Amino acid sequence: MKKKPIITAEEAVTHIKDGDTLLVGGFMGVGSPPMLLKALRESGRKDMVLACSDNGMYMGDESKATGVALNVLAKQFRKYIASHIGLNRETQRQMMEMEAEVELVPQGTFAERLRAAGAGLGGILTPTGVGTAVEEGKQIINVDGHDFLLELPIHGDVTLIKAAKADRVGNLTYSASARNFCPLMAGAGKIVIAEVDEIVEIGELDPECIITPGIFVDFLVVGAK
Repeated sequence: MKKKPIITAEEAVTHIKDGDTLLVGGFMGVGSPPMLLKALRESGRKDMVLACSDNGMYMGDESKATGVALNVLAKQFRKYIASHIGLNRETQRQMMEMEAEVELVPQGTFAERLRAAGAGLGGILTPTGVGTAVEEGKQIINVDGHDFLLELPIHGDVTLIKAAKADRVGNLTYSASARNFCPLMAGAGKIVIAEVDEIVEIGELDPECIITPGIFVDFLVVGAK
């Protein structure tokens, strides 16, 4: 396997275009790539779709914002696909003012839709949301007398994730709960950019600890210590 290019955060976001669908790892900022998100904000990209489990945390103080919250404040997205927006006042405001669309997805369904994209599946069947507002506009399939929603995969043009270590060919390890949705998103994006704390030589990572194989990763960015 070829060694992965090691690039700057600024170079990384040149692979993102206006209107792209972005998959961003993290839960309340844990597992989100801060340098990549900062470079994305400074790039001025706009009209994008963001698929992230939440929208980070912003309760009115920018200095305490986490995850994708500052990108939300910069109004870089026209649509959010998320499980939780309760701790981001700006997302709520944009939704109420109809400045952006919000698609709320149960968190387990969110994870499975990402997995389906990476596995090349046409979708998943889930009972979650049957009989609620979640089922609106979706196909209901009856299996053995039980109704299931057909939920479609979530594909990304670009995936931005955070990992603890990478080797030169892009194999990734994660730090505890910072792993969250990152491995699933690595399989679901056309271009995958991983911000890592450290890059080690081939063979230095314990194979049992590698969660994301390098075949899913296109570029590496070394994060700030």
